[in-house]
Amino acid sequence: MLIEQSAYTNRWRSISPAAKGLFALSGLIASFAAATPTTAAVVALALVATTLLGAGIGCARLARVAAPALGFLLIGSLSLLVSPALDASGSLTLQWLPEGSAPFFRLVARSGAALAALLFLVLTTPLIDLIALMRRLRFPDVLLELMVVCYRMLFVFSEALHDTLTAQAARLGYATPRLALRSLGQLTANLAIQVWSRAHDLHIAALARNNDGPLRFIEPTFADTRRDLAIAALAGSILILGATLL
Repeated sequence: MLIEQSAYTNRWRSISPAAKGLFALSGLIASFAAATPTTAAVVALALVATTLLGAGIGCARLARVAAPALGFLLIGSLSLLVSPALDASGSLTLQWLPEGSAPFFRLVARSGAALAALLFLVLTTPLIDLIALMRRLRFPDVLLELMVVCYRMLFVFSEALHDTLTAQAARLGYATPRLALRSLGQLTANLAIQVWSRAHDLHIAALARNNDGPLRFIEPTFADTRRDLAIAALAGSILILGATLL
């Protein structure tokens, strides 16, 4: 939910999602166009600085959102540094790859820059605005409706989790380790039933519409969209040129 809170409260909430999407796409292109890890790191820093200083996203919040992805990236990239092998005695050992650390740093830097571009987009643009943008770009309606349903189910799950935890804590359900384990089991069972029931209700509601056209929402209007697109195009071009020339 940190992502949604940032998307609705940042300084650039009123800027056109098309402009922010264009800048994020330019950041992705620049991250893959970077020839060296240093250049990719500079691109990542530029995108992070734009997110922090421009959009006003808190540094701690950005770190909390990026931590799981960065952890997965580092763990996955370790396979480029070491490889399991059998020594002369038949024991399993780890050895450095002959290519050295260059592929590791190149992958981490490029992936980090691409992650910074995606985080800029999701932390500054609500999902409803992104869905409206993708609808204008002619994305399939089935994909967009699946995104809407999954988006709604996230809030259903969060609400059910919060209510159940509050009720259990009020009854001292976590007072002792034994009670905590019992409460955790009840929480899991209760959440499974509630989420399944509410998902079934959403399915029934969708069937009641007889699949009569896609889901429609009131789309917000953004002032100075052309100006925002021009600024995003200029900034994105500078980012891409800097990545290719450095």
